[in-house]
Order: sequence, then C-alpha cells, then structure tokens
Amino acid sequence: MRKALAVLLALLGLTALAQTQVRISGWGGTDIAIVNGLLKEVVQPKLDKEGIRVVYEPIEGDYTQWLFNALSAGTAPDLFYVDIFWSESLFATGRVETLDRYFTRQEVGEFLPNLVQAFTYQGKLYGIPKDFNTLALQFNKDIFDEAGVKYPNQQDTWETFEAKLRQVQSKLKDVAGLCVVADFARFGAFAFATGWKPFDEKGHTVLDANFRRAFEWYTGLVRRGAARFAQDLGEGWTGGCFGGEKAATALEGAWIGGFLRDKAPNMRYGTTFLPLDPVTKGRGNFVFTVSWSMNAQSRNKEATAKVLKALTSPEAQQWVLERGLAIPSRRALANNPYFQRPGKEPELNRIVFQGSTSQGGVNLVYPFKFRGFGGDWMRPINEALQAVLTGQKSVDRALRDAQAALDRLTGRR
Repeated sequence: MRKALAVLLALLGLTALAQTQVRISGWGGTDIAIVNGLLKEVVQPKLDKEGIRVVYEPIEGDYTQWLFNALSAGTAPDLFYVDIFWSESLFATGRVETLDRYFTRQEVGEFLPNLVQAFTYQGKLYGIPKDFNTLALQFNKDIFDEAGVKYPNQQDTWETFEAKLRQVQSKLKDVAGLCVVADFARFGAFAFATGWKPFDEKGHTVLDANFRRAFEWYTGLVRRGAARFAQDLGEGWTGGCFGGEKAATALEGAWIGGFLRDKAPNMRYGTTFLPLDPVTKGRGNFVFTVSWSMNAQSRNKEATAKVLKALTSPEAQQWVLERGLAIPSRRALANNPYFQRPGKEPELNRIVFQGSTSQGGVNLVYPFKFRGFGGDWMRPINEALQAVLTGQKSVDRALRDAQAALDRLTGRR
C-alpha cells in the first residue's frame, strides 16, 4: 500500500513538473478579483489541456515603474499589462516581444482596427488589446426633466448641446450644465472633431485654427453660462460633479458605471454620443486601452502566446462583458445581446463600444498616446486650459505659450 502511494505521489510530482508555468502581471486593486475569476472559470480550464499553468502576480503601487524596472532587471513576468498612454516608450526599449509570428492576419483582424493600430509600433504588433474605453456623454434625466429641457441626443452639435446646457443652468441655479476640466483627456475629443491632429507629418504639434476653434468653444462654456469649472465645484473630474448632482452631464467612459452604481445607485441617467462639430459634422474621440504584451526575454514564448490567446478569447471577453467589467476589443461582440438589454449600464457600454469607430471615412478617433512624450506633451495644453478657465490668461496668450512649449518639446523651429 505504501509502495503504491509512493508511486502515485511520484507520478503526481512528475505531472506537476511537466506543466509549463507562465507568469502574468497586471495592476492590483479591484482588478485582482476580476483576473482571478477569469482565470478560474475560463482561462485555466482551457490551458490545463495544454499542460500550462498560469501564475498570476498582481502589482500594487506604481505599476508602470515596477514594470520598467522588472524588465530592465530581467525579473519581469512572461505576460503583462501595457497601458496605451506609455506604450511607445516601452516598445522602443526592445524588451517587448513582437507578436506578428504568433498571430495570423485573420486572428488580428478579429479585433477592432483602432485598437490593433494603437499597439502597432514601427509597423510591428506589440500587444493584443484586452479591452478598451472611449468617451461618451452621460445626462441626468431627472435634472433635464425638472428644467423642462430635452435630453441630449446623437444629433446634437456643439451649438445645440450648449443651448441645452444653458437652459438647464439658467433654470436650476444650483446645477451646472456641465463641469469642465482643464484636461486634454476630455477637451481633446472636441479638437479631433475639427480634423486637427496631434502631430503633423514631421512629428510636430501645431495649434492651428481648427484647434483654436475647439479651444475657444470649450473654454467659453463657463463664460456663456453653460458650464462651471470643476474645481469651483470641489471636484476633479466630470464624473464627480455628475455623481454628486452638481452637474447635469458628464464626459466619461464606461468606468463611470461602477462609480455611479456606488455613488448614486438610484440616479436615472442616459448615455449618448459626444456632440458633433457644427462645421465638419464630425465626432472626435479617444481610445483608452490596455494590452496583454509579451516579455521578449520569456523562456516559454509558445506557451505564453497560448495564454495570451486564452486571455483575449471570445469566451474570456464574453465573461468580462456579462459582468459589466470592461468593453470587449473583439469586433464580433459589437452585436452582443448584452448591449441590447434594457437598462442604463448596457446603454452606457453600447455607446462607449460604438465610440471607437470613426465616421465618414475620416479618422477622428485617436488612441490616448502621444508618441514617446506622454504627459509632457499634454502639459502645455492643460496649462493653457487652466489659465483661460481661471481668467489668468487670454486665449491668445495661453495658446501662444502652449505652442512655444510644444515647439521646444517636439523640436519645431
């Protein structure tokens, strides 16, 4: 009996040793429960048949710094999150594996094109998008009803949208139409709608007449009685104003759904697209996205590629979507029944999903990245927004100073 037991234990030990371990990492917080659930219910059962065991190592604290340091030290996991905002700085180091040989063109084509392009650097694919977000317009139905103002809708232009905000703010003195923030991460979508691009063919940033038109409209909302500055309302983002019923509308992504579920569970809110530029009739937007990317020094690249495919499979994305956790990056899920369910969160997620698609053959939707400059690129524009919104500078002076700073950063003379 003892001999048989010893043989059995030895065989079990050999089986464990025969498994290929693949280490994966992402940020900590609420993401831990999500990834653990996904691994347990969807990913690991599929990989057990391949003899692959996923070892999940979430990172608390400054994830970005940890990842760069771990890759430099040779201790990074096989697979890890890469945020689009700092992706190009990481890809330029050569420490991330290109994925073209692990994924066929057909497999890559199953993901939304804007997301694939977001993780393509110098013509090579460095990440598979796990999910994404765009901006949408949320509106408090009770506030609009109380003010007797029609709800915002997808036909609204900047002008008709502003008119509705002014009506709300004039009739309800303690409620802003919108609370604006001095942040390109919100304002930039309106600049894109004009046809303005962050970089020209030489890699320079030019704050041209189109940019100025969007800038003047956005910063003028406060002066014209359609909005209030978020800081004056004691908030740092449009969702905070909205959740506290200090503003009738917000400009946020699907992440606001969970916030409102906790902050204002009984709020009757709707979601629609950002308003159209009245001149171009275009609608700009950002794509905020995160990829799963592979360590170029991984010793188990074939196994790691199988884990990557399992983590971004249709089954995995369906599991995440049905729990209201993220917006799927696969094109086939555009008509998913979840999006058609009644309720405020399915509507929010549907509008956010559709926000990733450009209109009329003209690209007005850009990934939330600024080459290798990151936050340094946004800073001059944010400072210009802040200066005008607080009355410290005129539009002319603020844009002139921002242009000079961007010229220095991008090497434009």
